Amino acid sequence: MKRREFTKIVGLGLLAIPSFPTFASSKMLKTDQPSGSGIPLGLCNHSLRGMKLNANQLIEYAIEQKLDSILLNTFQPFESLESSHLLGLRKMANANGISIYTGAGSICERSVAFTNKYGSAESLLIEGIRIASATGSPMVGCRIGALEDRYMEGGIGAHIEAVIKVMKSCRTRALDAGIKFAFENHAGDLRSQELLGLINETGTDICGALFDPANALWAMEDPMQSLNVLGKTIICTSVRDVAIWETDEGATFQGMAIGKGILDYPLYSKILNELCPGVPLHVETISNSARPIPYLKTEFWKGFPHLSTVEIVDFLRLAKAGKQIEIIKPPDGIDPKQFDIELQQSEFISSIEYLRKYCHAGLKSNS
Repeated sequence: MKRREFTKIVGLGLLAIPSFPTFASSKMLKTDQPSGSGIPLGLCNHSLRGMKLNANQLIEYAIEQKLDSILLNTFQPFESLESSHLLGLRKMANANGISIYTGAGSICERSVAFTNKYGSAESLLIEGIRIASATGSPMVGCRIGALEDRYMEGGIGAHIEAVIKVMKSCRTRALDAGIKFAFENHAGDLRSQELLGLINETGTDICGALFDPANALWAMEDPMQSLNVLGKTIICTSVRDVAIWETDEGATFQGMAIGKGILDYPLYSKILNELCPGVPLHVETISNSARPIPYLKTEFWKGFPHLSTVEIVDFLRLAKAGKQIEIIKPPDGIDPKQFDIELQQSEFISSIEYLRKYCHAGLKSNS
C-alpha cells in the first residue's frame, strides 16, 4: 500500500469518529461499585522486569495471585524455545486456569527497536506463530517499536508499509494455526487511527489491536477516544494508570499504579468489556519513570507532519488539568535495584487489587 493511500484511509476514518467521553470528563462517572463483568485479569511480564523472572516463574506468580492470564510480550522470558518446553508451560498454565498470550516484539526491520537475533522480520513472525501454537496463545503480539521511528526516513508511513507486508507474507500460516497478530501501539509510535488503518489493510481476519491506553497518551491522544476508535479490533491489552502535567516544553507523563492516576478504569473496563468481551486486562505497571512530550518544540512535529491541532484538543485538556508527580528516590542505604523491584511488585499488587474491587476484574475468587 502506498503512503498516500494509507493517509487517505486514515483521513476517512477521522471523519467517522463519534464523540465519546474523555478520561478527564468521565471523572464524574466514577463509582465505587464494579462496572465490568467477568473481565479476565492478567500479568504482563514487563511489570516485574526487575525480578528477571522466566516464563515458568511468571506462571507460578500468576497462580499465586489467582490471575487468569499472562502476557509474555517478547521471547525473552522463555528459558528454551524447544517445543517440549513450550508444551510444558502450556500444560502447567492450563492446569491452573491460566491462559498464555505471547508476543514477538518489533517486526519492523526499519525500527530502532528491531533485533535480528531471530533473522528477518518474517522469520521472527514465523517463529512467533510456532511459539503461540505450542503455548496455546491465541495471538502473536507485535509492534513497530518506538516514538523515534516517526523521525526516520519515510516517517511512520514507511514503517507501517513494512509491517503490513511482513504480516501479509505470513497470512496462510496464521490462518492455518488459528492465530491472529495483535499489533500494539507502543511507546508513542502509532496513533489509534494509524493502527486501525494498519489492521484493516492487513486484514481483520489475521490482525487485531493490542491496546495500551498509556501509550495512546504518549502519542498525544485521549485514551478513551483511542479505545473507542479501535473498538472491536482489540484482542489483547496491556494496562496501567498515568499522570500528566504541563511543562515549558509541552507536557510530561509518568506511569502509575492503576487507581492512582487520571484514567477512569471503571469506565474503561466497562466499555472494553462491552466492545470486546473476554479480552483480558494485562497489568503492565511502569512507574517512577517520567517521559517528556515536547509538543511546544518545532522539531517535535516533524514526527507528526499530518496531525492537526483539533486532533489533540482532548489530550491538551488532560495535560492542562494534571499535576506534577515527583520521582521517588530510594532512601539512603537502600540498594536502588532492590528498591525498584519492591516498587514494581507493590505497584502491580495495588493495581490488581483496584481492578478487582472497582472494575469487577478477575474470574477467580480472591478469598
